[in-house]
Amino acid sequence: MIQLLVGKKGSGKTKTLIENVNSSASVADGNIVFISNDTKRHIYDISHKVRMVDTSEFQIKYFASFYGFLCGLISQDYDISTIYIDSLTKICSDEISFLEKFMESLEKLSADFSVSFFITISKAVEELPESVRKYI
Repeated sequence: MIQLLVGKKGSGKTKTLIENVNSSASVADGNIVFISNDTKRHIYDISHKVRMVDTSEFQIKYFASFYGFLCGLISQDYDISTIYIDSLTKICSDEISFLEKFMESLEKLSADFSVSFFITISKAVEELPESVRKYI
């Protein structure tokens, strides 16, 4: 399953995402991962049960490399049940047109390994490719 939280900057997406992370952490059967380009900012907001990953420590700039990064996380820990990604377009600086292929790949990854993805994107819904809007 993939779910997108989309909206302009300052619309409360990260706050909603963090609330979902913490509520999931208290009841999840598998491991939960929170990915951001600055996890230090949220270190006191997120449950200690959640693995936090700061992408700024790695050379991730494009959707293709981020997809490989996600595959590496899942291959290292088959108990991951949910991955939360904050500010996808800050992690990946590709053109938004590359998002469509990334979401197709992510959908297959989700189905193959039973991992749910919750992702925030700081864009207006109208700015997203039509095929991506089904995840909102």
